[in-house]
Amino acid sequence: MRQTRREGFREFAEGRAGSLYRSACLLASGDTHLAEDLVQETLGRMYLIWGRASHIDNPAAYAQTVLVREFLKHKRRRSAGERPFAVPAESAESGGAGGAGGAAQFAVTGGDPVLRLTLLEVLGHLSPKDRAVLVLRFWEDRSVEETAEAMNVTSAAVRTRSSRALARLRAELGGSLSVFVAT
Repeated sequence: MRQTRREGFREFAEGRAGSLYRSACLLASGDTHLAEDLVQETLGRMYLIWGRASHIDNPAAYAQTVLVREFLKHKRRRSAGERPFAVPAESAESGGAGGAGGAAQFAVTGGDPVLRLTLLEVLGHLSPKDRAVLVLRFWEDRSVEETAEAMNVTSAAVRTRSSRALARLRAELGGSLSVFVAT
């Protein structure tokens, strides 16, 4: 019985890790290291409750909820605001850009890389909760009610945050948004 649960979890983890990672990259504004940490923590928490997972209607949606809550919990910590003052020596020697810009191209596959990088940069300017609402609503294609449940807020709060976050995105992108619209 225990071996069957482990195999079931392994299949679940292998099947959902890519999707969780892409969502985590968007939440973390392209910070792939943070995204990996968030996915690892999410899968660890899912493993702990996996024996009771039969009581969960949709384990994939529950994993997304755990991911968003882990992200928000991480952002509330004091250490979440730490930033390095200089580029590490090994990054400078290899000529890599490091940080969000160089790694962000792997967050989402396909499409225009300039658009992806621009959107990741602008998403990084939003508050963590606004970013979580946009990722859940428009990337994960969740309903307002599902998003509210995942974030432990009311539906009205999700609608308000979504509206304000989209307005802020439009304001920050300004006229540059028309460059990305296909004619």
